[in-house]
Amino acid sequence: MLYFYTGTDTKKVREEMDKEVARISKNARMIRITDANTVADLQASLQGGGLFGEKRVVILEGVALNEEMQVVLFQSLEMIQKSAEPFFIFEASPLADIRKRIEKYAANAKRYDAPKKEKDNSVFALANAMRRADKKALWVGYQKELAKGGAPEAIHGVLFWGAKDMLLKSREGTAENLRAKKLVAELAELPHEARRNYFDLEYALERFVLSVA
Repeated sequence: MLYFYTGTDTKKVREEMDKEVARISKNARMIRITDANTVADLQASLQGGGLFGEKRVVILEGVALNEEMQVVLFQSLEMIQKSAEPFFIFEASPLADIRKRIEKYAANAKRYDAPKKEKDNSVFALANAMRRADKKALWVGYQKELAKGGAPEAIHGVLFWGAKDMLLKSREGTAENLRAKKLVAELAELPHEARRNYFDLEYALERFVLSVA
């Protein structure tokens, strides 16, 4: 019999699978095969309980990601489905075709996905604050990004992108266009200037943020 467990909430997946394994594995030997094992290990696990027919629970974890193991697994799905022994397959994020193929043979398929996190676009607010010349918002936003662990290189990249976007959207010769050219030039030079003066990029960016007008 085949039990199939998947999902991006790997902690929950493991907990639920372990509960089911514990429920049916009394006095059974547990065989666990992962993609760190060899193809021969996988093949051996599929050959049954041996001469004395010992009771086993077989857990196959991540083997569908291994190309060689995947071939053996797919060739054995029908046998696993008909086996009196319980087989558990755990794949965190299988491709859709792999999922469907395994689910076809599974007596019990469970999926536990973690809630999708909202994309954090707060760093792009820095570019907007720079565009508006809102020094306070730019400073506060910069400090927040650093507090969240934002890399100075990534923050610099967003500001540089914002300045170039501003330049592309402005009309040649206008005040906005001249300001955008100045910002692009300053931000392009900033990493080089920091290296020349032995500054960390974080502090060079701080000076830039405080000088934006």
